[in-house]
Amino acid sequence: MEKSIIFTIQSWYVLGPIFLLGLIWLIGRAKRQGKNRNLGQYIVLISFEIYLLSVIHLVFFPIDVNIGIYANQTPWYKTINFIPILTIDAKTFLLNVIMLIPFGIYLPFLSKTVDSVKKAAKLGFMLSLSFELLQLLIRVTLGNGRSTDVNDLLANTAGAVIGFLIFKRLFKITSLKRFFQWLQR
Repeated sequence: MEKSIIFTIQSWYVLGPIFLLGLIWLIGRAKRQGKNRNLGQYIVLISFEIYLLSVIHLVFFPIDVNIGIYANQTPWYKTINFIPILTIDAKTFLLNVIMLIPFGIYLPFLSKTVDSVKKAAKLGFMLSLSFELLQLLIRVTLGNGRSTDVNDLLANTAGAVIGFLIFKRLFKITSLKRFFQWLQR
């Protein structure tokens, strides 16, 4: 008789070590490059790391592992929503937009090459696609109940674009422009 394996992975066990490794990597990279970063740039990088780990927590955790005889009763391909817009859950859509607005705001601080809505949309889409594919992989391999939804791609991309547009609008305010330039690389 086949036994089932059932347990839950909490985010702390995964994201805590990732946060520490990220800090070590950031410090090591700064020393190797020999660049003089100001306090503002470190604040941006560390706060972005915290933001990104928070998003990962929201998107993936807790992961309920369910492997065995009663696991994965629903075929994985039935957990994917391929139909855009017609199947939108307004609350979930709005929350997905809001979740990636900070990502769009961070982009110009992290890279001077992100200077257009098109680039912000591309990066938001790629991040969202990574999330959706990882959710699918976790669903297939560990029996997690997360679903993959094309509407999440649309919402997350829209959130990144809105965040980028907010940054551009705020950058035009003279008193904020100097502060933003201090924070940028």
